[in-house]
Amino acid sequence: MRLVYLGIGSILATIAFANPFINLDDATVAGFEDGSVSKFLGIPYAQPPVGPLRLRRTQELTRYKGHVNATAYGPACPQQKINNPFDKSLSTFMELTSHQSEDCLTINVLRPSVMPAGKQLPVVVFIYGGGFQIGDTAGNDDLVTRIVKRSVELSQPIILAHMNYRLSALGFLGGKEVHNEDIGNLGLVDQRTALRWVQKYIGQFGGDKSKVTLWGQSAGATSIVMQMLAYGGATEDLFHAAFMQSGATLPFGSILDGQAHYDFIVEKTGCQGSMNTLDCLRGVDYHVFKEAMDATPNIFSYNVRDSVLILYSSVQMYDPLVLDPHVSASRRRYIRQVLLLSVRDSTLIFALSGNCDDEGTLFSFSTQNITTEDQFRTYIRDMWFPKVPSKELQPLWSLYTSNAKDGSPFDTDNRNALTPQFKRLASFQGDAIFHSQRRPFFNGLSGRQNIWSYLTKQLKSTEYFGSYHGSELKVNLTDDYLVNFVNHHNPNTAEAPFWPEYTAENPQLYTFPESGSPIITLDNFRAEPISFLSETFEKYPI
Repeated sequence: MRLVYLGIGSILATIAFANPFINLDDATVAGFEDGSVSKFLGIPYAQPPVGPLRLRRTQELTRYKGHVNATAYGPACPQQKINNPFDKSLSTFMELTSHQSEDCLTINVLRPSVMPAGKQLPVVVFIYGGGFQIGDTAGNDDLVTRIVKRSVELSQPIILAHMNYRLSALGFLGGKEVHNEDIGNLGLVDQRTALRWVQKYIGQFGGDKSKVTLWGQSAGATSIVMQMLAYGGATEDLFHAAFMQSGATLPFGSILDGQAHYDFIVEKTGCQGSMNTLDCLRGVDYHVFKEAMDATPNIFSYNVRDSVLILYSSVQMYDPLVLDPHVSASRRRYIRQVLLLSVRDSTLIFALSGNCDDEGTLFSFSTQNITTEDQFRTYIRDMWFPKVPSKELQPLWSLYTSNAKDGSPFDTDNRNALTPQFKRLASFQGDAIFHSQRRPFFNGLSGRQNIWSYLTKQLKSTEYFGSYHGSELKVNLTDDYLVNFVNHHNPNTAEAPFWPEYTAENPQLYTFPESGSPIITLDNFRAEPISFLSETFEKYPI
């Protein structure tokens, strides 16, 4: 086990008396001021997952000692190489400026520079997205700093923590070998370890460990759902509310479905002849492993299903952290049972989840070679529903038509038809990955927890992308609602129209139109195709 110690000589030169510091165990942790926000960055929360700890469950630290220089973000966890299917002007979100290293399990805490005397502040823990393949904390510095500063401006100060977690083949490898060693979903285990760290230490920063909200977008939001359902709903009282943006459940299959990708990495690293291929993978040079990982499909590959839903986000029922909702007779029944248990334990009673109108456009640029009806049907059958009998797929061809007026970006008439099938694919993939997942998930929550939901149609004029995945974060759309939710477990603010709760009987959406004030709409758009997808995924998980 590692003791965190940094010699005094290495840090005194960088600390002014005005800089903030706190004590963790036997250590002094020194941060810095950034305007109205104090930052404590790059604090290790676990043993480095390197050498023999590569591809193993997260090991907690024992005790902090000495001096910890918390004035810079730690390295990003190794990133999956991403192909760029977009115009250069739209690819900045994929640019990573941080150094990458396997020694990456660090956590950051941001708090107001002026802390209220004698009061502990509510806490929000942010989990970044990136399809479980890319993302890090440093790349979200502007976002999280903005939120804490805004909380101060609103006189509703909060404390924010966010962690790095393992990604891609290092964090979400599948296959029977992984199954047999019980080391699936290591990135989610990292997150759980960081949440335990928050419970142990956030009070030292002035945070209230009894009032922790999880906030995540995309894969970060899906991570929150997995943490909600982990251990049969036993959240260990690690969090008490959830604010999820563009992510819910996913139609996972078995972790064994990732065998082909495991075998590919084994072969690519030269481990195919080893008695124990996992031990071999733990010992290969980092650059050799990274090169093999980079050769696997990524979130913008042609096969979205393969890269997003099988390769590095398979879940498993045997794993004590996560479940495969589809293995049970009914995913919805399981979710209801788990969430009912969590309500009885009073561990999670408030949830908010929403989506952008055109979630699927980002993920459809890699399929521009699909231009005909036959190609569309072949792609859907082979890439998305290989287990579904052809006869059962027949309704889908008319539920998602090739008429550009029906496709995504929605409500843009015949515009944005990049190819004859682009808007059709964008509509299908947005519903498949996002809308058909959130809707049944929230129906499972209904009546058991206080829940709210939203839909944004902002930035609809963005050519080809419309109200694209992640666009709400670009325009500060939900900042004030998030701050209010963290403080009061209710998104309503005094300045905005009233945001009603969401129920299965009255599924009201707080809808942000392209311009003007929010309005209330019903969550019944594309009811027939979304129900078809949800029911098909339940019967034939990917």
